[in-house]
Amino acid sequence: MSSTDAIDRRLRNVALLVAACFFMENLDGTIVTTAAPRIGRALGVPATSVSLVIAAYLVTLAVLIPLSGWLATRWGARPVFLAAIAIFTAASLGCAVSATFAELVACRVAQGAGGAMMVPVGRLVVLSQTEKSDLLRVTSLLVWPALIAPVVAPLAGGLLTTYASWRWLFLVNVPLGVIAWVIAWRLIDGGRSAGAPPLDVPGVALTCAGLAAATYTAEVLSETGGDWTLAAVLGAAAVLALAAAARHLLRAAHPLVNLRTLRVTTFRTAIGSGSLFWCSVAAVPFLLTLLFQDVFGWSPVKSGALVLFVFVGNIAIKPATTPLLRRFGFRPVLVAATAGAAATMVAAGMFSAGTPLVVIALVAVLSGVGRSVGMTGYTTIAFSDTPPEQLRDANTLQATAQQLSVGLGVPLAAIAVRAGRPLAALLSRHASSGDAYAVAFGLMAAVVLMATAAALRLHPDAGSAVSRRRPTESRETA
Repeated sequence: MSSTDAIDRRLRNVALLVAACFFMENLDGTIVTTAAPRIGRALGVPATSVSLVIAAYLVTLAVLIPLSGWLATRWGARPVFLAAIAIFTAASLGCAVSATFAELVACRVAQGAGGAMMVPVGRLVVLSQTEKSDLLRVTSLLVWPALIAPVVAPLAGGLLTTYASWRWLFLVNVPLGVIAWVIAWRLIDGGRSAGAPPLDVPGVALTCAGLAAATYTAEVLSETGGDWTLAAVLGAAAVLALAAAARHLLRAAHPLVNLRTLRVTTFRTAIGSGSLFWCSVAAVPFLLTLLFQDVFGWSPVKSGALVLFVFVGNIAIKPATTPLLRRFGFRPVLVAATAGAAATMVAAGMFSAGTPLVVIALVAVLSGVGRSVGMTGYTTIAFSDTPPEQLRDANTLQATAQQLSVGLGVPLAAIAVRAGRPLAALLSRHASSGDAYAVAFGLMAAVVLMATAAALRLHPDAGSAVSRRRPTESRETA
């Protein structure tokens, strides 16, 4: 492949295809929330029970993503990717025509299974064909769905539910899935790999159990009036299972997920610092929506329209992201992006119903800028120094960490709001509901600043093979 700025056309098309699949997967994780009351009435269950529809999807995604790497090695990327799109599309149709609540939950599990294979395997296809010098541009194509989906989901869900039917939340995936399958049939190469290792059954059991418990804990905590005792028990089980899984994976000859990839400094930083960043920024659209509707009393359409300005910032900075990383390097750009994102969270905590809409929109745009640059930077640097023979394991681990981080974003925001109420009362005798959100945004900003501190520890030349920057030593002696 050429080392010029242009990306091979076929590779770009494959990357865009995987990105579109990623968008469908991410959108379906959150879009159902706004339709919970109508789904409950249609299927004869309480609206609170509809949270199981969300949890079933997210838990299945988190549990099965670690298996995606082994499946791609055992059966080949092409058949697994095609099967994943077909399963996701068929399950979406099943969700749309479900006549009972049990049918809907079962179809959501199948949908999660398809999504768990679809995106990681598709991304592995792209990364395995990408040279280090082109990784920045290719990654920028793969990242945009994670930026857009959480922002547009509340508004899209509200519009579809209000003016059509909750069934359209799933039905829109059908034509998109059919088109994606046809394009994938023509674009994706690769058959069954030779010499696939045996399946690590203990690793599967421990890892999947730990991820399932962690994801369901997050879902319980995100619910209004969630059972704290149940969350504590599930959280403890998740910690024990994941600790046992880590111990096993480090000792197994053919582990399900190779944790030794964390020895690569840039990959380890992307997993640790990047997870904190992903988790925090995923919470911002949710917090803003709650603030606008529950505290300011704005309509879903008005609040959703303002949150869309986060998306404007995502798109506006996108053409400049690659030049910035190449000009300044990963460390200063990641520090600026994370610190900037934290600053916008603090600013959002100062909003009131009387704040000019122009100011709110500007802060939302700047928040989107920080999200876009930070996500692209972390996703790219994750694979900048990863050896080709460890790419499959690194991709699986990064996909798992990313999904878990995004899934924890909303629960973390819900916990921050709950914690904000007593903390605001301690700080002021006349604390209002808005003060609770100010504290919540402050807590989220503190989490992001932890990512900033980790980014500061990167070497100045970290990721130079990808950014094409000359090493510091070379510039100093030039």
